[in-house]
Amino acid sequence: METTINKALRELEQQLEGDLHYDKLMRVLYATDASVYRMLPLAVALPKTKEDIQLLIAFAKQHKTSLIPRTAGTSLAGQCVGEGIVVDVSKYLNKIISFNEADRTIRIQPGVVRDRLNNYLKPYGLFFGPNTSTSNRCMIGGMVGNNSSGTTSIQYGVTRDKVIALNTLLSDGSEVSFSKLSVKEFEAKRSLKTLEGSIYRAIYDDLSKEDVQQEIVSQFPKSEIHRRNTGYAIDELIQTEVFSEVKGTFNMCKLLTGSEGTLAFTTEITLQLDTLPPQESIVVAAHFESIENCLQAVVPVMKHELFTCEMMDKTILDCTKQNKTQTENRTFIQGDPMAILLCEIKADTSTKAKTLAEALIKTLEDSQLSYAHSVLIGDAIHKAADLRSAGLGLLGNIIGDKKAVACIEDTAVAIADLSDYITDFTALMKGFNQKAVYYAHAGAGELHLRPILDLKQAEDVALFREITTRVAHLVKKYQGSFSGEHGDGIVRAEFIPIMIGQANYEVLKRIKAAFDPDCIFNPGKIVEAYAMDANLRYETDRKEPQIETFLDFSASQGILRAAEKCNGSGDCRKTVEFGGTMCPSYRATANEKDTTRARANALREFLTNSTEHNKFNHQELKAVFDLCLSCKACASECPSSVDVATLKAEFLYQYQKDNPVDLRTKLFANNTKYNAIGQRFYRLTNFVFSNRFTSGIIKNTLGIAQHRTLPLVSSVTLHESYLETLHKTGNNATIKTVYLFNDEFTNYLDSQIGRDALALLQALNYDVKLIKNEESGRTFISKGFLEEAKAVANKNIELYNEHISDKVPLLGIEPSAILTFRDEYLKLADDREAAKNIAKNTFLIEEFLSQEISNGTISAAQFTSESKTIKFHGHCHQKALSNQIHSFNVLNLPENYKVTIIPSGCCGMAGSFGYEKEHFELSMTIGEQTLFPSVRKAPLETLIAANGTSCRHQIKDGTQREAKHPITILKEALI
Repeated sequence: METTINKALRELEQQLEGDLHYDKLMRVLYATDASVYRMLPLAVALPKTKEDIQLLIAFAKQHKTSLIPRTAGTSLAGQCVGEGIVVDVSKYLNKIISFNEADRTIRIQPGVVRDRLNNYLKPYGLFFGPNTSTSNRCMIGGMVGNNSSGTTSIQYGVTRDKVIALNTLLSDGSEVSFSKLSVKEFEAKRSLKTLEGSIYRAIYDDLSKEDVQQEIVSQFPKSEIHRRNTGYAIDELIQTEVFSEVKGTFNMCKLLTGSEGTLAFTTEITLQLDTLPPQESIVVAAHFESIENCLQAVVPVMKHELFTCEMMDKTILDCTKQNKTQTENRTFIQGDPMAILLCEIKADTSTKAKTLAEALIKTLEDSQLSYAHSVLIGDAIHKAADLRSAGLGLLGNIIGDKKAVACIEDTAVAIADLSDYITDFTALMKGFNQKAVYYAHAGAGELHLRPILDLKQAEDVALFREITTRVAHLVKKYQGSFSGEHGDGIVRAEFIPIMIGQANYEVLKRIKAAFDPDCIFNPGKIVEAYAMDANLRYETDRKEPQIETFLDFSASQGILRAAEKCNGSGDCRKTVEFGGTMCPSYRATANEKDTTRARANALREFLTNSTEHNKFNHQELKAVFDLCLSCKACASECPSSVDVATLKAEFLYQYQKDNPVDLRTKLFANNTKYNAIGQRFYRLTNFVFSNRFTSGIIKNTLGIAQHRTLPLVSSVTLHESYLETLHKTGNNATIKTVYLFNDEFTNYLDSQIGRDALALLQALNYDVKLIKNEESGRTFISKGFLEEAKAVANKNIELYNEHISDKVPLLGIEPSAILTFRDEYLKLADDREAAKNIAKNTFLIEEFLSQEISNGTISAAQFTSESKTIKFHGHCHQKALSNQIHSFNVLNLPENYKVTIIPSGCCGMAGSFGYEKEHFELSMTIGEQTLFPSVRKAPLETLIAANGTSCRHQIKDGTQREAKHPITILKEALI
């Protein structure tokens, strides 16, 4: 029977132009953000219009519930969780409304991504200065809510400094615009007989009192701490001509910025912009043997005109060793520092920048606090910045239940107090037997300090409270800010009375009551706070669920902990324009459900709380994994290395124990067997597959998209071709012996590429061995047929174990096939040591050739001097488990070949995914984002290269252009 509230929600859903979800899956996905909290919301709304939000406000008032505003959901303090309706503005309210270049202002909706905004502004020489580590997915609405600042604040200030007007909806649904007001205009506002008028009257009645102002000045954080975000910014309001003799103009935006959506619902934001900083940059990475030395160095280095001054400690640096992408970004590190300070110099010319950097290094050397100074220029700066930006997410790589917990990670003190504060802080942490994680905007006096705790244990939850309380008192000792930029949220809100005094806290409560008398806007934050040690993600002292899996998840201490590695940082929400591949389904749908984060959260939720005998047997899990393309981008691009492709394979295996597998899935999983049969009768097979009538019957029967072409089989298998070459091979001494893995795609569908590989390697004087191996198991893995995958993995490991060594490598042509040796086989094989030994000597053929080129074994003299232009698209598994640079190096070897890598992310095909009729449209949408337009723009004489068989098929179906494997192109270039 439908409940009263569900009936009301259904009626609301029909009224909204946007979307309303109140199913279990969506509620679960929005129950968490990037904090330690979990609160199951009543519903999730994605409004399209201002009128939608007004309907939501009216509904909340009528049904005594609340609205929790949300953008990217990357809040660290729990601002985005609550029991009411989560209102996600990210999908629809993300437009740039107007831009005034002359005034350097822009009006936008709250769902505009910060970096997208700056990409739009760059041609005009302008930008929005505040810059968080989440800038490629965080949104301006969230930055306003938190008063975000980031790395650039020492030069460009915080969000509060940039907000000049806000269009809002008040708690009665009325639309009000807030901006600068003269004293006369303020008086006029006070006389209004509306909720807006009562707000102005309430603020004036409190803040006009001299004793109240004195209490604010004496109790609030020191004014020189620019990153102060504790409670409502009433300390900013009293510094205006309305309340004092100063010349500052009153603007309610100062109060609303940093109010965490507790006072009004913002629908439009007007920002003051800055001119772009000087283009010439140098970063000096100062290395320190202790945290204390690092922080003592902040005072002297800040005498230089730095643009950023950022700190990372050894814990974060060590985390980067386990992440493939970040390993490549840490080459500037010298020795094993306890901390690194990244100090950025900018100037109009490289000469001036170099002079400024030399002066900075001299200051550091004179201080005798640091032991090394890496000078970073150009791409090296971006790599170091990426390393720092990934810092918070990388902390999720700590294996096990103990994690670096956000609670005291946002403290800010005056720079002059920084060294003494950290000395006291370190002593405090030692008292708790804690080795804290130090991650800091050191130049702004803000330290992201995190204790390592297991919040599944009541003992550590008690420490969570005790440590936070003690640090709050320590920050108060230095009259610092307990929240510099991450906001109060749930984790810090209950400490506001300590930080600003009870009298000031009562003022905040009266302001909240004036704006929101029914407390419908984000309750439990800032005032009348939720308890900081309640509503945690994990039930304390629970009996840890024991989940049996087929794949080996021991590296993460089980599949549940593999899912729990996701800390909500939301890197999987970055869109196409910011590069990378993760997450192709989200990029196409803009739905939270289709993110890496959502899949990990859903799996965690159901594996933890399911009462089913088979905890995987939930339609919600099937739905959340459905659009995962198993591209593996998350395995390398997610800072916490959450590998959803592997989680999906295990889910499918377990789910299919209780749910029958359909015919299409069986055929795709056993594709190799049927290709082998079809290849024997290749003329008939290719006729049936290419004829519109017969192929149409196949597609209709199996649920394959009508617009998708079916792959044709080769007339001769690669194995047959190899046997023929054995009679033609000469007896010349060869450079080395290599084994070529005869994968199922090359053998039956692309045997010409295999023949090209044989010809190329033999022409380059390699002794190529090709033995009758099993298929790779890729199709089994992608469909959850793990028992079958294990069988072929074991056979291949046994077959190659006696042949492969550091002297004799195993090479492969198709990335998705050969890379199973380096990935899934390590989780499937019975003989794990043999699997590891083979894995470290297994290479994509381009990897091998690239290394041989570097060694000087292969040279450009062996290839044509003809000119060609090539555009290359790399396979997702290559990007995740290898590197596109190897294919680039191979294609670039002929002296007059000009090669560019298409920044295309996933092609959208993903094996069988793009064939399935329900996925075809999404598949083509992904292709249209970057890959298809890049191919279409290329002149016909430009060669298109792609090393994945699915990628080449997708390019053909999407652009009618033939793409060649890089090996074919290089073989054709042989002299």
